Amino acid sequence: MQVRRKPGWLQKKVSPADHAEMDRLLGSLQLNTVCREAACPNISECFRQKQATFLVMGRACTRSCRFCNVSADRPLPLDSGEPARVAEAVRQLALAHVVITSPTRDDLADGGAAHFAATVAAIRRVSPHTAIELLIPDLQGSDGSLQLILASYPDILGHNIETVPRLYAIRAGADYERSLRLLQSAHEFAAAIPVKSGIMLGLGESDDEVLETIAAIRATGCSYLSIGQYLAPSRRHHPVAAFIEPSEFDRYRDAALQLGFAHVESGPYVRSSYHAERYQG
Repeated sequence: MQVRRKPGWLQKKVSPADHAEMDRLLGSLQLNTVCREAACPNISECFRQKQATFLVMGRACTRSCRFCNVSADRPLPLDSGEPARVAEAVRQLALAHVVITSPTRDDLADGGAAHFAATVAAIRRVSPHTAIELLIPDLQGSDGSLQLILASYPDILGHNIETVPRLYAIRAGADYERSLRLLQSAHEFAAAIPVKSGIMLGLGESDDEVLETIAAIRATGCSYLSIGQYLAPSRRHHPVAAFIEPSEFDRYRDAALQLGFAHVESGPYVRSSYHAERYQG
């Protein structure tokens, strides 16, 4: 059953007036952000602080996850000039830490791996001291594509599990075990690169399922974890089953840390790229 009224701890406001400077920069460089495409509730806070999570490889996804606001239209061909424009945005914003993500591109033979690698290389050329975090799709389980991305040496490699295995029907085309294998393979192929994942709460999962999923993620060798509240982007999306109290997020954070995660962000407004600079201290 859908919960319609948000509790008091979920009343953050979006203020378009805070977006003007970032919008000018993004428009001039023809860049997209997951902040806008995914209707992130933190967009005004982040844009005001001159931070953004860049969405490369277009705004259209080849899957139709029922929780996600990213378009499922037909993807456009890759833009070979995009990596350099992302790098220019990083330079102009003087970012100490940047997160780069993409829609899932099952239409590409390598899942977009070469484009991710090119973006890392472009940023390194113009802003060598910026920490680069990649949040990647599952690449359809391709070890070759994963190794190509890791060979670009991002500072953090992320892939979100999103929810407990029982609810994976909301992730069209995804597979829980495949995503866990990607996390484990990333850790095995490049142990020096920390691996990060994230889950959402409030989709209908049980307490035991959350704890079991956190443990399964940690068992892959994953170092970093984000835990946040699912907020349905519209009435067309999967409904919110529950709003999780902040104290419960604290409990899950403590449980994850006890399992050996190096850093955990857990709270109602936490997203995988929110305060991403905190994970490496």
